[in-house]
Amino acid sequence: MATFNLNINGKTQSVDIDPATPILWVLRDHLDLVGTKYGCGIAQCGACTIIMDGNAVRSCSIPVSAAEGTKITTIEGLSEKVDHPVQKAWMEHDVPQCGYCQAGQIMSAVALLENNPNPTDEDIDNAMNGNICRCGTYVRIKKAIKTAANS
Repeated sequence: MATFNLNINGKTQSVDIDPATPILWVLRDHLDLVGTKYGCGIAQCGACTIIMDGNAVRSCSIPVSAAEGTKITTIEGLSEKVDHPVQKAWMEHDVPQCGYCQAGQIMSAVALLENNPNPTDEDIDNAMNGNICRCGTYVRIKKAIKTAANS
């Protein structure tokens, strides 16, 4: 066990945990930030996507020991009132169906737009590649990202 001080959603959180524990489980089981979902556990589905130092990453595959000293944003950290431009665009285009993958989808979209405020269709496809939506809402996801980019 070791103590890690993590910057999550702008607040310092201290956890005493095995250094190999994936960030996903630190968020969900130790900090009660359950918006980040478990999907596959092997970084292939995107349900567990968070933003770390401005980049979309799969939290199921990153040990807590690699997160100290980074800036982490989870879905809970985007907006207290659910009024982040990407979240608003998601609602405008009625993106979610079952909703399970949406936190990861939104976090990937936010990271894309923070790094590229005017993405092309190819940029969107590349950034969202690996975020799997079993309901197949990919067309609405792309429309929502374009709307958020223009807001």
